[in-house]
Amino acid sequence: MQGRLLALLLVALISSACGTFKIPQYGLSAENVIGLRKLGTGQKVNVGAFTATPAGRNEIGCRGRGPVKTLDERPFEDYVRRALIDELRVAEALSDSAPVTLTGSLGKLDFSSTRGQWLMDMTITSSNGRSLAASIVYEYSTGPAFSVPQFGSQSTADERACAATAQAFPAAVQVLIGKFVHDPEFAALLK
Repeated sequence: MQGRLLALLLVALISSACGTFKIPQYGLSAENVIGLRKLGTGQKVNVGAFTATPAGRNEIGCRGRGPVKTLDERPFEDYVRRALIDELRVAEALSDSAPVTLTGSLGKLDFSSTRGQWLMDMTITSSNGRSLAASIVYEYSTGPAFSVPQFGSQSTADERACAATAQAFPAAVQVLIGKFVHDPEFAALLK
């Protein structure tokens, strides 16, 4: 009886330690949209494929509590691509038939839930032959670093940090896109 009770307790403990921390849907950045409109080129662009290293990843493990995972399990590079498309669409700078196409390559995409940082670098390449690279370290709060040592307290702190990591991703993507939009050399990619 004790063995069975211990086994059930172990299974319950393991299953409660794992969860999925879903990244919310991307929300537009008013600053980015205004920046795109201020470019004033009148030139519309298309957005092609985005790649990543490694390709196709849609989750990153967090503190042994479960993965930080994209919505609809689409790859991170697709999330960033769609975010850029949304910004361009609202700025009225997107067209499937545009003469210029932008593609992107995510070279780094990772986080530290301990330091509260998303780390990203990306290169956007234009079909006109120009390219532009940007890197960010986006900082966010994960709550208290340590909890009072009692049953479940560290688990709660870990889960809170992983949830904060997932919630911070859309804002980190806004900052990454903003690095491009507000770079004086970005306009040259659109011509």
